[in-house]
Amino acid sequence: MERIVKKLDFDRWLELANDRPAFEALRQAAIEEVIEQAPESQQERLRRLQWRIDQERHLSDSPMGACIRISRMMWDQMLGYGGLIERLGELDRRLAKPSGRTLRRADIIPFNPGARE
Repeated sequence: MERIVKKLDFDRWLELANDRPAFEALRQAAIEEVIEQAPESQQERLRRLQWRIDQERHLSDSPMGACIRISRMMWDQMLGYGGLIERLGELDRRLAKPSGRTLRRADIIPFNPGARE
C-alpha cells in the first residue's frame, strides 16, 4: 500500500478539495494511516479524538468555523479544567513537596571558563 502521509502533495490535496468525496476518502485514509503508526495502546484514544474533531467539523457552517471550533477545543485542553496547565501545576506541587529523604551535601567547585591553568 502506498503511504499517503509520506507523499503528501499540497497541490494534489488542493485539487481534490473540489471533489469532496475523493478528498474525504483520502483525508480519512491519511488519518487512519497516522493512527495505525501510533503505539497500539494509544490508537483507541486517537480514534476517539479524531471522532470529536470530526463532530466539530460537522457542527460548523464553514471551514473557517470548523477551524475556530477545533482551535477552541485545543485551547480548552491546554487551559481548561483538567487541562495541560493544571496537570503541570499538579506535577510542580508534587515535586515541591519534601519527600522526607535527606539530601547529601556536596562541595561546589567554581567554574571560570576564561581562566587557564
